[in-house]
Amino acid sequence: MLERIRIVLVNTSHPGNIGAVARAMKNMGLSDLCLVAPDRFPHPEAEWRASGAQDILDAASVVSTMQEAVSDCHLVAATSARSRGMPWPVETPRQFARAVFSWRDDVRVAIVFGREQSGLSNEELTYCNRHLAIPANPEYSALNLAMAVQVVAYELYHRHLELRDDDALVPLSGPLDPAWDQPPCTQSDMERFYAHLEDTLVDIEFHTRERPRQLMPRLRRLFQRVQLDENEVAILRGILSHTQKAARGRYVHRFQTDTDEPT
Repeated sequence: MLERIRIVLVNTSHPGNIGAVARAMKNMGLSDLCLVAPDRFPHPEAEWRASGAQDILDAASVVSTMQEAVSDCHLVAATSARSRGMPWPVETPRQFARAVFSWRDDVRVAIVFGREQSGLSNEELTYCNRHLAIPANPEYSALNLAMAVQVVAYELYHRHLELRDDDALVPLSGPLDPAWDQPPCTQSDMERFYAHLEDTLVDIEFHTRERPRQLMPRLRRLFQRVQLDENEVAILRGILSHTQKAARGRYVHRFQTDTDEPT
């Protein structure tokens, strides 16, 4: 499972932190690093701080947006210590690690770490299925980026060691369960669903893009509390398509009725 876990760094400003993250990853058996619009990379300081983990840097992918970084993943976890206006379910890295190693072997997981100074934006947090918070001294809870990656990576590797010789994994009920009949949907599947859902809500006049309020973030939170499989997403999008068709037919009928000349 370790090879299917991706570490994503968003807008990292200091190249030394990228190198330190690569070292932390290699210490704990992780190899998939993705950088979202880093300020300076490649950079000699990143190579120096990697200290033997140059192969992680050489294989790292660099993309423009967080959406690109996680599009092929089935589950995306955000790390954030920042308070938010709308509460989301939060778990510790240890709880998350226990869950990860009970999932089916082909599940791809991304763990996203935000900017050194400001973390992840509220919009970026809505792209994530799970939110992780590292327990720390409340009087001084700020961790360096590489330290945060090290803590999360350690919990994952520790769980890997616990289960390496143990096949008795905790059974789940859902698409991440090895016995489930359909593969889990990817993050890009969900983004297409959310776009389709918003279009449908506009068509039925339940939602307006000019005054969105928190409708779509709250709907994202609702759907992200469960893991959908590919077939379930297809069913939901089929329902949305039929809803749009019915709504548009009703509006055409209304327009024709309103414009008919009295007899």
